[in-house]
Amino acid sequence: MSAVSVSDTDVRSILAGAVDLARRALLELEPSGVGAHVGVRAEDEYAATHCFEATLPGYHGWQWAVVVAAAPDTDRVTVSESALLPGPDALIAPEFVPWEQRVRPGDLAPGDLLAPPADDPRLVPGYTATGDPEIDEVACQIGLGRRQVLGLEGRLEAAQRWYEEYGPDTDMARAAPASCESCGFYVPLAGALHAAFGVCANPMGADGHVVHMGYGCGAHSETPLPSGAGSPLYEAYDDAAVEVYPAESPKPAAAGSAPAAETAVAAESAASGATTEESTATTEPSSPGRSETAGSEPGSATGAQ
Repeated sequence: MSAVSVSDTDVRSILAGAVDLARRALLELEPSGVGAHVGVRAEDEYAATHCFEATLPGYHGWQWAVVVAAAPDTDRVTVSESALLPGPDALIAPEFVPWEQRVRPGDLAPGDLLAPPADDPRLVPGYTATGDPEIDEVACQIGLGRRQVLGLEGRLEAAQRWYEEYGPDTDMARAAPASCESCGFYVPLAGALHAAFGVCANPMGADGHVVHMGYGCGAHSETPLPSGAGSPLYEAYDDAAVEVYPAESPKPAAAGSAPAAETAVAAESAASGATTEESTATTEPSSPGRSETAGSEPGSATGAQ
């Protein structure tokens, strides 16, 4: 365990040397739970506290504290008191929180009942019904038809919470083009908070939340509609349009020379004409009266005896 020991210069020597006396006093109370001496610190000019490690199960980091005292100009030391105290490394329970303070916002579940504290400073006595319908009706219209109503302190606390969460200093409000004061979805509250707070009725905004009139968001009722001109970075592409590209003009041929393509076409045409004439001469029919049989003469009868 790491505990800081006070130097003997801060404690009277007679008190600083009473280590054995303090240990004997502890051993009388707890024979097996006293460990090594940790240090000594001065309480005042006539008293000092000796600390010892506690070796008790479940008390890791705790220390025994023994207060010794000595009168001025005396060589006799007496033990005043002893106690088991948590040290710097002690494992201790968290600070006690009263039951009525343990319920936090958001803990209330369906079916739970939570009464306000007695004499809650946030509430003040309200209007008591008189039995006169006209008077009671007016009282209900201004919010007084209850035994208790929200007082000044309660209104200030609520306004502070709402302002911090949905106020003009939030990131959303700073980036908004306009405030809730001019928004059609802003429903003002009644009563004393009417001038500064209302409820948002836009499901795309802070719907159902109490907002400050200086709050704002991008879903303001006066936000203009998009122009529909397409993306601001790229032009719209019409895939049904016909794109016309001009043809390139042919280059003029050099004087005295025919283009290579025309020369090739002329040569091919000449070759085709020669082939046609040869085919015509080969397939020409024989003259009338001439026999097609080899070795026969005109006018002779074939197979005559």
